[in-house]
Amino acid sequence: MNLSQQSCPFCAGSMITDPQFFVGRREELDRITARMVNDQPTSINIVGEPRIGKSSLLYHFSQTYEQRVQGAGKNPGNYVVVYLSLQAAQCRKESSFYQAIAQALLNRPVVQGNPALATPLKAGTLDRQGFSAAIEAWQAENVLPVLCLDKFEELLAKPDQFTDDFYDNLRSLMDRNALMLVIASYRNLDVYKRKYRFLSSFFNLGQVLPVGGITETEAMDLMRLPENKIPGATAALSPERQKLGLAWGGRHPLLLQLAGLWLWEAQQHSRPDEWARQKFEQEAQRVPQSGVTIRRLKRPVRLLLWLPMKLGRMARFVGNNLSDTSSLISGTVILIVAILVIFKVLPFEELLKQIKRIVGG
Repeated sequence: MNLSQQSCPFCAGSMITDPQFFVGRREELDRITARMVNDQPTSINIVGEPRIGKSSLLYHFSQTYEQRVQGAGKNPGNYVVVYLSLQAAQCRKESSFYQAIAQALLNRPVVQGNPALATPLKAGTLDRQGFSAAIEAWQAENVLPVLCLDKFEELLAKPDQFTDDFYDNLRSLMDRNALMLVIASYRNLDVYKRKYRFLSSFFNLGQVLPVGGITETEAMDLMRLPENKIPGATAALSPERQKLGLAWGGRHPLLLQLAGLWLWEAQQHSRPDEWARQKFEQEAQRVPQSGVTIRRLKRPVRLLLWLPMKLGRMARFVGNNLSDTSSLISGTVILIVAILVIFKVLPFEELLKQIKRIVGG
């Protein structure tokens, strides 16, 4: 297929719902699957900054869990996974939360075709007791409901509606292996427990899975979309523009999608790469990022931070895997000690000592 005839495969700003355009997160998907198919399923808290791809990850898992379960040697019929965004209006009260879950489960064909699973979910207005009874009925059928709950902060911010008793009940179902939760939030649930003064043991969730940038290989796969995702398709971007997209977006999935989008637009309309770069940078300013991102700072600040960052990153190649923030701190220490050595305030041995300490972790 000619590059000019392809539609844009890059999705910037919204959750990816078409599985053929979802790229990466292999390790995270494997870890969720492993926790689900264990003899004792373990709920997981997916933690990551806004717009890092948590929603797409949860939604994709709910779309593809059957083949993942089968690949792990288990029977997909023993699991039903659904995705639910808690930003939805129907999730603002406890009873409506249960109804929303029931409806999501009932929307699954495997549930519709099994009265033993469907009937307990249709019991009028589900309250806490009715929801628990329905989940226990599923357990009697040896079927585990797995709820991928996105934007969990929406519940936590309503402690008058979702109380400690509400969370205790969920924890009880989880402890009895009747229910598994995959919860997406910006911060670890322990933080919200302290913020809202919850007492429930629910917040001592067994597994925390941090979600950050994708791997370098996954980033390359993303920039080659739709190649390797659609049979017979070729990459939407030229090799030169793929390299530009990687340079601009790094390993941040949304920034890569933005870079791909604007480079594709430039390619389609015969615009220069500089036009695409300007459009990309305008959009990238609205993407929250943790750590130190020098390319987004003003020029004087970039110059001020460049040398310490460069020195700190040298340690990474010697053998220490440092983040940008650690690189900045380490490089600053090296720079300060070097200046003190030059002015004979400290002996040269002290500089060597600090470099060895940083490289050694």
